[in-house]
Amino acid sequence: MHVRRLAVRRRGAPLLAVAGLALALGGCGIRATEVPTDFGGAPSRVPCSMTQPDVPAQEARGVPVQVFLLCGSSLVTVDRQVRVPDGTADAQRRVMVAQGLLDQLAETPSAAEKDAGYTTSVQGGMSVGGPRAGDPDDTLRLSTSPPQLTSYALAQIVCTLSDSAAAEGDGSVILGGPGREPLRRYECTDAVRNSPSGSRPPSTEVASG
Repeated sequence: MHVRRLAVRRRGAPLLAVAGLALALGGCGIRATEVPTDFGGAPSRVPCSMTQPDVPAQEARGVPVQVFLLCGSSLVTVDRQVRVPDGTADAQRRVMVAQGLLDQLAETPSAAEKDAGYTTSVQGGMSVGGPRAGDPDDTLRLSTSPPQLTSYALAQIVCTLSDSAAAEGDGSVILGGPGREPLRRYECTDAVRNSPSGSRPPSTEVASG
């Protein structure tokens, strides 16, 4: 009997110690909590948003422009620079701006842009020229025929060019290719900006001489 009572006392000692510790913590103003504690998910970075400009203003050179990059399922504008020599004639200036925009679209996004989720579907090496004889004055002819471009790449190019000094500023741009296919006037609509994969930019045929 003496041995059994001793065993009971020994098993009860840890319980008494835990109870004493809880009282001590309560006396110190420390609230006991259950373990583990759920502190919620870690904060995540907001996509398609950069906290600061990728290039300091003092380092910027050239004509400030905006290009449309892909981010998630939509098109988002980012700031860029295009160099055009002073005194360039208007007709040549349009072509130079258009070429600069294409080059910027084909550039690999910077580290900051990649972190924010930006990508591009425009391939490098594409060139652009002005109108041929009989074309409307604001025509831009690409070295790749527009119908051969992916819907993403065409949406990026149409929205970027139509929103620039390379076009007439009415939200559209006349594009052609290197061949004899008809010219088309493409529009950058809200539907295209919000879902470039949904459908190709709407267009209408333009007469050419």
